[in-house]
Amino acid sequence: MTKDRLISLDVFRGLTILLMTIVNNPGSWATVYPPLLHSEWHGCTPTDLVFPFFIFIMGVAISFAMPTKSYDSSTFNKILTRSLRMICLGIFFNFFGKIQLFGLHGIPLVIGRLIITAAVGYALMGNFNAKLKTYLAVSIFAIYLILAYSGIEAYKIVRLPGVLQRIGIVYFIASLLYLKTNQKTQLFLAIGILLGYWAIMTLVPAPGFEITNLEKGTNLAAWVDSIFLKGHMWEATNTWDPEGILSTIPAIATGIIGLLIGQLLNSSLLKIEKAKKMAIIGFVLIVLGQLWNIVFPINKALWTSSFVVYTAGLATLVLAILYYIIDIADYKKGTKLFLVWGVNPMIVFFLSEIIPQAMVMISFPNPKTLTEQINLLDYLYVAGVQPFFNNPMTASLVFALLYVGLWSIPLAYFYKKKMYFKV
Repeated sequence: MTKDRLISLDVFRGLTILLMTIVNNPGSWATVYPPLLHSEWHGCTPTDLVFPFFIFIMGVAISFAMPTKSYDSSTFNKILTRSLRMICLGIFFNFFGKIQLFGLHGIPLVIGRLIITAAVGYALMGNFNAKLKTYLAVSIFAIYLILAYSGIEAYKIVRLPGVLQRIGIVYFIASLLYLKTNQKTQLFLAIGILLGYWAIMTLVPAPGFEITNLEKGTNLAAWVDSIFLKGHMWEATNTWDPEGILSTIPAIATGIIGLLIGQLLNSSLLKIEKAKKMAIIGFVLIVLGQLWNIVFPINKALWTSSFVVYTAGLATLVLAILYYIIDIADYKKGTKLFLVWGVNPMIVFFLSEIIPQAMVMISFPNPKTLTEQINLLDYLYVAGVQPFFNNPMTASLVFALLYVGLWSIPLAYFYKKKMYFKV
């Protein structure tokens, strides 16, 4: 983004990543308040909003990052490299727990994995010249693919899709659309994607099924994943992936809607007119999403067209409200915490996924039984938080809030020193 940041957008990003950190780090997954869990299948909880909000925000930010819309080979290379860096960071989450080093086990292996993490993180977020950034991103991506398909036992079932991977793909396509097409083309393309995805998912049955369906593991998107991502899908299912191939296509429409809102915010309209237009657009999209839900259910895992429209509407409405309060009414009280989180999302995205994985690999005696082993993450919860609460769901939430509080300390320091970690 440019130096003249849109504060409301940074606050929105901060709110979103803070919520992501809370829902991803409960004290115990067995005791979580329902709104902090994803929908079982159809439907939408507050947790289901995190991912589409990220993609929407990214789309909005594109027009602020490239206000002049100049396009040449160096611009293309910059977009491609940034996309690859995000994809590579995302894939590393899946490799981290599978890394093997010279037969090491226990804490020495964890330390080795963390050293590799530091090297990969520096390679993908370090501020190098454009040529070196591209070389490092391409090389790391190639290493991932070689390991995943090498036949080496440790990497045979490593997952390849993921959240940052999808964000990287959408960023690449949305950025090129912004630079090479006008808003009318972008709008029609988004509509075409959503209608086309609806038609494919509801009219084309997966091979082996006589009729179409939208159930887990038996829909067309699941079939595509099982063909092209065999052995490298979400381990909880191994038959489909919530960030799979076909369901990534409608996510592009989420990015395009954000892109269109970003261009509205960069237009010459009065600020109050921009806020009004966003509010109207948001309300209309919410209603359309609910109406579409009747025939094509809102579903995050399938990223259905109704899910795109509904969540983009909510995101647009939230941004309109924040824009009015912060950028028009100039009321910034209470926004500092969210700004601190919003300007450095990538470092949180990366390390908040790695640190819990590392803690799970270190074991201690269970303080309740003394005869069993318990990993460090569970130990901190069982011994340090759980005993102080009668309600296990509250205890689980407090643990997540404490984790957020700990993260806020270095993020506040980075913010004060104007240290921004970018891909």
